[in-house]
Amino acid sequence: MSDEADVIIAGAGIAGATLALALAKAGLRPVLIDPVVFDAQVAPTFDGRASAIAFAAYRQWRALDVAPALDPHAQRIEQILVTDGRAPGAAAGAPPPFFLRFDAAEIADRSEGEPLGYLLENRHIRAGLAEAVRRAGIEVLAPARVAGLESGPRGASVRLADGRTLAAPLVVGAEGRGSVVREQAGVGVIGWDYRQTGLVATVKLERPHHGVAYEFFLPSGPFAILPLTADRASLVWTESVRRGAALKAARPEIFHAHLQRRFGEAVGEARVEGPVFTYPLGLQLAERLTASRVALLGDAAHAVHPIAGQGLNLGLKGAAALAETLVEASRLGEDIGSDAVLERYARWRRFDVATLSAGMDLFVRLFSNDHPLLRAARGAGMAAVNRMGPARRFFMQEAGGAAGDLPKLLKGEAL
Repeated sequence: MSDEADVIIAGAGIAGATLALALAKAGLRPVLIDPVVFDAQVAPTFDGRASAIAFAAYRQWRALDVAPALDPHAQRIEQILVTDGRAPGAAAGAPPPFFLRFDAAEIADRSEGEPLGYLLENRHIRAGLAEAVRRAGIEVLAPARVAGLESGPRGASVRLADGRTLAAPLVVGAEGRGSVVREQAGVGVIGWDYRQTGLVATVKLERPHHGVAYEFFLPSGPFAILPLTADRASLVWTESVRRGAALKAARPEIFHAHLQRRFGEAVGEARVEGPVFTYPLGLQLAERLTASRVALLGDAAHAVHPIAGQGLNLGLKGAAALAETLVEASRLGEDIGSDAVLERYARWRRFDVATLSAGMDLFVRLFSNDHPLLRAARGAGMAAVNRMGPARRFFMQEAGGAAGDLPKLLKGEAL
């Protein structure tokens, strides 16, 4: 293939597809490459996770006309209750002495009535984005896999595993932790394994959840109950690798018994719907966000622990910032793959990525243990923040993606 694209995006997942839509809507010509066709990506067995989408990130999908397809599946998060304890029973009874409660009503005046965020199953997000990509006429090469990358002063070329080649001024690596584009561009990674497994499942609740999300910290790791539509919930259950494997392999009645002990009584009985998924948990950061004619996005750039549900939101922030950087450069007649343009993107995102990644790592180490001194310190810290209205509101704004130098799309504005 010849120079028929402005941007080659390797990875048609959530972050990559969002970037493609933003670029196409602003008049640029993206091409998406993915090893998995869209129809397979939206199957219930492909990705069992649900994602907490910051209200600012959801504004981006409104600006890109994706929200109408997502709205029927989006559950508003009205409250978040964070508690700490030694034993299961995440939603049982009254909150323990040390807890944090975040309420959307507290920031309604500055968030235009938005909730703290939205919970959506990833398969519905993927389906909505896939349909929007088709409507926009964006070329999608799938199944196709990047095998090689070359960059030069005038552009970059991508060689696919089937021998085809593509050329463009810029290549974006958005293929996840094992990014071939990142590796071919010579960008190293730093990180470590938390020796934890995340079990993910969807459950049907006996009683209404009222839009409340629970994050309960146990010595083995966090246990989250995230509200979905139709009084269902997505659970994210962190355990050691060995215990996670045992739970995954357990008979349904045994898994249900362990599950119910962690849920407690506040939402009644919880019944698993569909398969249980497991994911290894670790931190992985690219040493740089850009290289010659290459930009990294999503998990290819930064993969963090799901402890606060910020991993995908980081990728969506990056998509908004990269799209705005490239569109503005194109309108000024600049080479969108030049080092000068890419450095603007890196400079915009570098600090946010570093601070949030470090914060998530600190959270994991602080809360995934039963050390008496750390337990006392985090209890005192949670109690102090809970009593300070300005601190609570700051954390809610930050988690909602509405703090800092926001790209236009995260404000709900068109490029």
